[in-house]
Amino acid sequence: MRITGKTQVYLIVGDPVEQVRAPEVFNLVFERTGIDAILVPARIAPQQLDGFIRTVFQAANVAGMFLAIPHKAPAMRVLDECSALARAAGAVNAIRRDLEGRLIGALFDGQGFVSALDHFGIPWRGKRTLVIGAGGGASAIAASLAAGHAASVTLYDPVPGKALEVAVRVQSGFPGCTLHAAHSSDPAGFDVVVNASPLGLGIDDPLPCDVARIEGHACVVDILMKNQPTPFVRGARARGLVAQPGFEMLIQQAPHYLEFFGHTAAAQTLRQNADFVRELIST
Repeated sequence: MRITGKTQVYLIVGDPVEQVRAPEVFNLVFERTGIDAILVPARIAPQQLDGFIRTVFQAANVAGMFLAIPHKAPAMRVLDECSALARAAGAVNAIRRDLEGRLIGALFDGQGFVSALDHFGIPWRGKRTLVIGAGGGASAIAASLAAGHAASVTLYDPVPGKALEVAVRVQSGFPGCTLHAAHSSDPAGFDVVVNASPLGLGIDDPLPCDVARIEGHACVVDILMKNQPTPFVRGARARGLVAQPGFEMLIQQAPHYLEFFGHTAAAQTLRQNADFVRELIST
């Protein structure tokens, strides 16, 4: 990759950032599609986020920003405008500057997730889904499932009130889907079970839920990008269940990012063939 004074700069901001896979994916996509750009990770503490976002977008060659944990929800407060999905989820994972200098936010985690379900042939429209976690990723998934006509979405988070807050917000944005907040992560009675929590990143982490209680017809997705296949995925597969890691979610949202940042032709190229990205991210 050749970097010049004309190269557009994108940042992915998180705390920590060691776990992010987006720089690998998008720098390869930029190279393959002829985009003169680079995506660089930046570790920013939560208390520094607002000032950092406002300052970094003063640089004319900073074309956009990706948001990682734990900044997806807090970044909302510095935006001038955001998408309907982002409002319903209360989080963003992409920011760009428009021609008037306003900061525009969008959220693609959920769109990538439901597209990944379609890619794997996992039925979810009209189905009951349990989402474990209530952070930015979980909120995005809940919003996209609700927007896409899932029968119901139930959220569980061990922090009191957190799942209910997400459920109420998403329900108000998409009243056609029933949202619930559960008091436990019991997976019984659900068609799709999603781990959107950090459980699985640590060696000694407990499973997100009791795998033995997952319905025999249900499908499992663990959106973690590290330690795949996680103990949760392995446990579900050992029971004979369909269980997929989160890699495809990142791959499927990549074209949405590219379109948001103005790279329409590259987005179309990636939709036609993303196998080179799958090969990279599965290693």
